[in-house]
Amino acid sequence: MARFMVAGPSEYLAITGWGIDDVKLAKKAWVFTGQQCKKFDISPVNYEFKVEAMSSEKLPFNLPAVFTIGPKISQAPGESEAATEEAMLLYAKLIAPHDHASNHVKNLVKGIIEGETRVLAASMTMEEIFQGTEKFKQEVFDHVQHDLNKFGLYIYNANVKQLVDEPGHEYFSYLAQKTQKEA
Repeated sequence: MARFMVAGPSEYLAITGWGIDDVKLAKKAWVFTGQQCKKFDISPVNYEFKVEAMSSEKLPFNLPAVFTIGPKISQAPGESEAATEEAMLLYAKLIAPHDHASNHVKNLVKGIIEGETRVLAASMTMEEIFQGTEKFKQEVFDHVQHDLNKFGLYIYNANVKQLVDEPGHEYFSYLAQKTQKEA
């Protein structure tokens, strides 16, 4: 017995089981007895974080950020179609064991962003972070994207807001005042 399955506009089907070596991705397919089919959504999701990090001088600060992340569904210039297909397979395998209400992907993304930001911040002085804010943001973006590639995820947009002092520490406020006085 078989049933015909169709994915929605922002969905794909992940089919496993009898007659399929690994995972078959499709927009529509016949699913036969001995096979399992799961629909998964490919819409990007916004993740909002307030990362608590510390500079190399052990000065704490907050880095509020919003990342729009989803599976990599289109190929970049110069990239093969096979690479995009591989990214979709990695994403399907990441979410397949979990239900739709699971925070599995959110926790994974949060862990990667927090970890990479903390490692990068710990290697820089507060002056370097403040003076090279754009460079710091780009390095965070690059390091996070590198790790997300392992799961078939892609950063569609990243907005890193202004760095904020931890309560009781006024380093950024002091630097801003100092810069204003010099101007």
